[in-house]
Amino acid sequence: MTGSCLDKLLKSIGIFLSAVSSNRYLKEFLEVGGVLTLLEILGMEKVKEEDKKESIRLLQVIANTGRKYKELICESYGVRSIAEFLAKSKSEETQEEVQILMDSLVHGNPKYQNQVYKGLIALLPCASPKAQQLSLQTLRTAQSIIGTTHPSIVDCMLKVLRTMHLEVQYEAIELIKDLVNYDVCQALLKGLVALLIPSVKETSKLQPKILNDSSVPQFTAHLPVFLQQAAAAKAIGVLARSNTSVAEELLHLRVVHSLMAAMGNTDHSNSQRQASLTLEYLVQMFPVVEEHVRRSMGEGLYQLFLSNAEDLYMKIDSIQADILAANKVNVSKALCFSGVSPCNASFYRGAHEPEKPAYITYFQKEDTEGKE
Repeated sequence: MTGSCLDKLLKSIGIFLSAVSSNRYLKEFLEVGGVLTLLEILGMEKVKEEDKKESIRLLQVIANTGRKYKELICESYGVRSIAEFLAKSKSEETQEEVQILMDSLVHGNPKYQNQVYKGLIALLPCASPKAQQLSLQTLRTAQSIIGTTHPSIVDCMLKVLRTMHLEVQYEAIELIKDLVNYDVCQALLKGLVALLIPSVKETSKLQPKILNDSSVPQFTAHLPVFLQQAAAAKAIGVLARSNTSVAEELLHLRVVHSLMAAMGNTDHSNSQRQASLTLEYLVQMFPVVEEHVRRSMGEGLYQLFLSNAEDLYMKIDSIQADILAANKVNVSKALCFSGVSPCNASFYRGAHEPEKPAYITYFQKEDTEGKE
């Protein structure tokens, strides 16, 4: 079948399925394998993008007809096909249509909403920034509907912070703000703090060997690990400003030490800037932090920090950067004496019970999802 014929056929089917009295046409279409055909079209390499988009729109019409039709799509391995298409599509307009479909499948579909949720998580490592952005947006909705988290979401979220696309980073931080209200809060905060000090193995990739020669000019490389470091510092600042309890818990995780170490990373100015802005807030909020930071920095560097935290990275010299990177600040003991205690499970607003173990990974055995 030629592309033009398929286009006309799909649009004709759409006219019938969208009609006022479309129930009979819909039933006939489904009886002859209509859903499976539409899903198969999404995976065909030779089919035009426009025809695939029309298939998505027809699936939207079917899903919006009612719960049993959403279940039929999911039972036909639809979530997997739709998610893979979202990751591979080169058209942002088409990807937005896919998001509408995924959003429809997660609403009013209790039997398979977990399947959709896991499918969205599986999309986070994909290479398409638009697919990542849309998946993160839909995940926020899915998370609020499902009410429980899957442990893999923490690792996936932390890896997404390596993106160089600010729109993806924004959506990731918005979802992280939601996730601190769930049972993964502690793991998420620990993970964010850990990202502030990249491993030696990761940072050793900074320069190719030819640039190790001191006679060759050195260039800053925007390694994903440094993008991740800057994004983590930014996310920590957002979380601390939005919830004092979270800020206190971060202090117990030695976030001050890690932020100061990031401020000494002269290989990535945005890491220095974001870490400095977050530390500035903590210094203003907690006298014990102010005391320890002042003592560690020394009066001269501390006053420079107070005068303009955002631009500090442009004013410090190599010795001051080394002081920051090698700091030994640890406010945990002082916090115990000051009455700031670490949070526990009851700290989360609206905390949820953790999900049961023996999780079925993403798309495996999708026919069993309805039993969860």
